[in-house]
Amino acid sequence: MRRTVFSALMIAAPLLSQPATEPAATPIDSPPSVQEAILNAPVAEVWKVWSTSAGYKHLGVAQADVDLRIGGLIRSHYSAKGALGDEETIENRILAFEPQRMIAFRIERPPKSFPFKEAWKTTWTVVTFTDLGDGRTKVRGATMGYGNDEESATMRKFFDAGNASTLKVLQNYFDSLTAKK
Repeated sequence: MRRTVFSALMIAAPLLSQPATEPAATPIDSPPSVQEAILNAPVAEVWKVWSTSAGYKHLGVAQADVDLRIGGLIRSHYSAKGALGDEETIENRILAFEPQRMIAFRIERPPKSFPFKEAWKTTWTVVTFTDLGDGRTKVRGATMGYGNDEESATMRKFFDAGNASTLKVLQNYFDSLTAKK
């Protein structure tokens, strides 16, 4: 097992060492921003949200394209009128994943209107999925790499609220499916 994990890290290492832009130094003592939710869905169904284009839309985006592979992109757009690939597309680069257990990604390209022009360059997110039994899953999203500057602090507040809202959207989606049964 160690050999497999080590091999996967060696494959991902070139991606991790070549960021889209040259990030500023990141303080390692900056605490992660963490949001958690319990979803009324089995882990296999929750995994589909992060691993498929159709599923990713359940996070509240109008359009999505998920290329599930190390180095693949998760492209999303909040506007149904926009087009994936236009300047308002959000692109996240997949750093690592273990099916139905975790996915790690970082912002590759924010939308042009994104107000935080530098702070995003040093952050990454790890989403973990824990099977609680009885068809329930705990989702934990942790974003790391925030700096100690004002822009980073403001962006952190923005994502704290946004990520909590996204998890609430996902809870409501799975709750609505449970209510229909």
